Amino acid sequence: MTITVKVRKLSTDAVVPRYAHSGENGDLGADLFSLDFLTLHPGDVASVRTGIAIEFPNGFGGLIEDRSGLALRGISTLAGVIDPGYRGEIRVVLTNLGKQVVEIKKGDRVAQLRLIQRTAADFVEVSELGPSDRGSRGFGSTGG
Repeated sequence: MTITVKVRKLSTDAVVPRYAHSGENGDLGADLFSLDFLTLHPGDVASVRTGIAIEFPNGFGGLIEDRSGLALRGISTLAGVIDPGYRGEIRVVLTNLGKQVVEIKKGDRVAQLRLIQRTAADFVEVSELGPSDRGSRGFGSTGG
């Protein structure tokens, strides 16, 4: 399935998101590109401009996800939900969890945009939940 996502460049230097691999076995996330140059020291958190605004089709939104190459260097994304009605600039919040200084240059791929279909839920308070194999076992319950 292919949908049309409208992209407005807010800067002439902005890059429209694109997939590195397409087709049936193509990428799930489209690359997002930095409009900024910045240096991330260990522990830093920074907001990176992309210079684009997006209009999703009705019922769709987006998630900003890590790029594996940057993640291996300790760079991870934070705060990555783009709601369907948001029309402002897409910014990527990056943090350096590594031990080395990492430079981000203008035009670098800094994150991936994954399109998601919106599903609404009615949250209903109940006094008990039904049984399951997992039950209430949480973090670390599988031994990992």
